[in-house]
Amino acid sequence: MKHIIAATVLMAVSSGTALAGGTHAGGHGDKAATMPIGNPGEAGKAKRTVNISMSEKDDGTMLFQPAVLRVKKGETVRLKFVNKGQVDHEFVMDVHKGIMEHKALMEKFPEMEHADPNSIRLAPGARGEIIWTFANAGEFGFACLIPGHYDSGMKGDITVSN
Repeated sequence: MKHIIAATVLMAVSSGTALAGGTHAGGHGDKAATMPIGNPGEAGKAKRTVNISMSEKDDGTMLFQPAVLRVKKGETVRLKFVNKGQVDHEFVMDVHKGIMEHKALMEKFPEMEHADPNSIRLAPGARGEIIWTFANAGEFGFACLIPGHYDSGMKGDITVSN
């Protein structure tokens, strides 16, 4: 009986770890090359830089500035970030469904670490960048998926035109 209980506990702990570190729509694995929104770009091919700030307001709203990005299919863009806020923020870009799935997972595992090329997490005052090639035309999104931030307004839209 002790072996059955021990095996059950081991399985429960192992499956929790797999959920926290495994892949899902939106990341936490090496799926960027197959993402509908595109893939990591080469710095030398970036012809345009978009500066994006992350912050929160006194009334509790959180935001990206700008909250709308327009790019062209095949374009490589340098996205430069600065966290002007008082708390950590992240930027995750994906299809809208992927963002919502990722949001739900982050609510279950709020301390989850990201290692995805389509995302970045910054402490207050920190700076960073993502160089990205937008592979397909369509409507995409971006969001801060730290629990509570999306619901406080920290989201935006990406339009990739032909």
